[in-house]
Amino acid sequence: MAIEGSLILGEHVRAMDERYRLALPPDLAEALSVPREESFKLAKERNGALSLWNLGTWRERIDSGISLVKQKLEAGRLSNRIADVQQFGRLLSARYRDVNLSDRGRLVIPEGFREFLGVKPKGDCVVVGAGVCVELWHPDAWRDYLKEELTGFAPLFEQLSS
Repeated sequence: MAIEGSLILGEHVRAMDERYRLALPPDLAEALSVPREESFKLAKERNGALSLWNLGTWRERIDSGISLVKQKLEAGRLSNRIADVQQFGRLLSARYRDVNLSDRGRLVIPEGFREFLGVKPKGDCVVVGAGVCVELWHPDAWRDYLKEELTGFAPLFEQLSS
């Protein structure tokens, strides 16, 4: 992020081009970028939504959890939960991928992630600042999410800010 602890915010509609490239709004691309960092993590979040993370923030978020699972495996504490470990591994393997942003803040959505997002070439995509990352939403999924979650904003704001 541009400044430690700052929030990445904003909502923009962008068109996906015929090569599945999406130009991020400059303010969101800049907020997500870290000097000398070329790759980012693209993750499947929920049907119709992807998230884009800078590597430092992603590592903070996921590496400690993965490390803990590895430690528990090595200590034999998950030997009765092998099916859960397999499911975790499968979902983790299919969940994220390294991607690059061009100098102009353009992102190519990889195959597999395109289908998950559901935005067709020349279709609209909603680009949202989600505080710690940038999210890419199919417009219908975004509208459904807002319809369901927006009424919870005031209590969430109160909880986080007090």
